[in-house]
Amino acid sequence: MKHTLIALLIAVFAAPASADSYVPIKDQATFVSLIQGKELRNRLYGVRLTVSGDGQIAGAALGWDIAGSWSWQDGYFCREMSWGNDVIPYNCQLVEARGDDTLRFTVDRGVGQSASFRLQ
Repeated sequence: MKHTLIALLIAVFAAPASADSYVPIKDQATFVSLIQGKELRNRLYGVRLTVSGDGQIAGAALGWDIAGSWSWQDGYFCREMSWGNDVIPYNCQLVEARGDDTLRFTVDRGVGQSASFRLQ
Protein backbone atom coordinates (compact mmCIF):
# COMPACT_ATOMS: atom_id res chain seq x y z
CA MET A 1 0.00 0.00 0.00
CA LYS A 2 2.74 2.45 0.90
CA HIS A 3 4.43 1.87 -2.48
CA THR A 4 1.22 3.00 -4.17
CA LEU A 5 1.21 6.12 -2.00
CA ILE A 6 4.86 6.80 -2.89
CA ALA A 7 3.89 6.65 -6.54
CA LEU A 8 1.10 9.16 -5.82
CA LEU A 9 3.48 11.54 -4.06
CA ILE A 10 5.93 11.35 -6.94
CA ALA A 11 2.98 11.99 -9.24
CA VAL A 12 2.35 15.23 -7.37
CA PHE A 13 5.57 16.35 -9.01
CA ALA A 14 4.72 14.43 -12.18
CA ALA A 15 1.54 15.30 -14.09
CA PRO A 16 1.69 16.37 -17.75
CA ALA A 17 2.61 20.02 -18.24
CA SER A 18 0.44 22.32 -20.32
CA ALA A 19 0.73 25.93 -21.40
CA ASP A 20 -2.00 27.93 -19.71
CA SER A 21 -0.70 31.36 -18.73
CA TYR A 22 2.11 30.20 -16.45
CA VAL A 23 5.20 32.42 -16.31
CA PRO A 24 8.63 30.92 -15.54
CA ILE A 25 10.29 31.98 -12.28
CA LYS A 26 13.88 32.74 -13.23
CA ASP A 27 15.46 33.66 -9.91
CA GLN A 28 15.50 32.62 -6.27
CA ALA A 29 14.45 36.03 -4.92
CA THR A 30 11.21 35.97 -6.93
CA PHE A 31 10.51 32.38 -5.88
CA VAL A 32 11.07 33.19 -2.20
CA SER A 33 8.84 36.27 -2.43
CA LEU A 34 6.00 34.07 -3.70
CA ILE A 35 6.32 31.30 -1.08
CA GLN A 36 7.20 33.42 1.95
CA GLY A 37 4.69 32.76 4.73
CA LYS A 38 2.50 30.54 2.57
CA GLU A 39 1.67 26.86 2.34
CA LEU A 40 1.69 24.93 -0.95
CA ARG A 41 -1.38 22.71 -1.30
CA ASN A 42 -2.43 20.07 -3.78
CA ARG A 43 -5.88 18.88 -2.73
CA LEU A 44 -6.00 16.03 -5.23
CA TYR A 45 -3.21 14.22 -3.36
CA GLY A 46 -3.72 15.76 0.06
CA VAL A 47 -0.30 17.42 0.01
CA ARG A 48 0.48 20.39 2.25
CA LEU A 49 4.02 21.78 2.14
CA THR A 50 5.90 24.68 3.60
CA VAL A 51 8.90 25.62 1.49
CA SER A 52 10.87 28.13 3.51
CA GLY A 53 13.21 30.79 2.25
CA ASP A 54 16.08 29.22 4.21
CA GLY A 55 16.03 26.03 2.12
CA GLN A 56 13.81 23.73 4.16
CA ILE A 57 10.76 21.71 3.11
CA ALA A 58 8.23 20.39 5.63
CA GLY A 59 4.71 19.08 5.38
CA ALA A 60 2.58 15.99 5.01
CA ALA A 61 0.79 13.89 2.43
CA LEU A 62 -1.69 11.09 3.01
CA GLY A 63 -0.78 10.83 6.68
CA TRP A 64 3.01 10.73 6.37
CA ASP A 65 5.40 13.57 7.08
CA ILE A 66 7.46 15.16 4.33
CA ALA A 67 10.87 16.67 5.10
CA GLY A 68 13.63 17.91 2.88
CA SER A 69 15.77 20.70 1.62
CA TRP A 70 16.03 22.79 -1.51
CA SER A 71 18.39 25.14 -3.27
CA TRP A 72 18.19 27.33 -6.36
CA GLN A 73 20.64 26.25 -9.08
CA ASP A 74 20.98 27.74 -12.56
CA GLY A 75 17.37 28.95 -12.56
CA TYR A 76 15.84 25.75 -11.16
CA PHE A 77 14.35 24.63 -7.84
CA CYS A 78 16.43 21.61 -6.79
CA ARG A 79 15.10 19.52 -3.95
CA GLU A 80 15.63 16.33 -2.04
CA MET A 81 12.91 14.98 0.25
CA SER A 82 11.71 12.09 2.29
CA TRP A 83 8.14 11.00 2.75
CA GLY A 84 7.79 8.91 5.86
CA ASN A 85 10.74 6.53 5.63
CA ASP A 86 10.99 6.73 1.84
CA VAL A 87 13.42 8.91 -0.08
CA ILE A 88 12.10 11.00 -2.97
CA PRO A 89 15.02 11.30 -5.42
CA TYR A 90 16.89 14.57 -5.91
CA ASN A 91 15.52 16.56 -8.84
CA CYS A 92 15.83 20.06 -10.30
CA GLN A 93 12.55 21.54 -11.46
CA LEU A 94 11.29 24.45 -13.50
CA VAL A 95 8.98 26.64 -11.40
CA GLU A 96 6.24 28.68 -13.05
CA ALA A 97 3.62 30.99 -11.55
CA ARG A 98 0.06 31.69 -12.56
CA GLY A 99 -1.00 34.88 -10.87
CA ASP A 100 0.11 35.12 -7.28
CA ASP A 101 -1.66 32.02 -5.99
CA THR A 102 -0.53 29.03 -8.07
CA LEU A 103 2.89 27.50 -8.70
CA ARG A 104 3.67 24.70 -11.12
CA PHE A 105 6.77 22.54 -10.68
CA THR A 106 7.98 20.57 -13.73
CA VAL A 107 10.56 17.85 -13.08
CA ASP A 108 13.78 17.23 -14.97
CA ARG A 109 14.52 20.93 -15.50
CA GLY A 110 11.18 21.55 -17.18
CA VAL A 111 11.07 18.66 -19.65
CA GLY A 112 9.24 16.12 -17.46
CA GLN A 113 5.86 16.00 -15.87
CA SER A 114 4.44 18.65 -13.58
CA ALA A 115 2.19 19.36 -10.63
CA SER A 116 0.49 22.56 -9.53
CA PHE A 117 0.10 23.87 -6.00
CA ARG A 118 -2.13 26.59 -4.60
CA LEU A 119 -0.39 29.11 -2.35
CA GLN A 120 -2.40 29.74 0.81
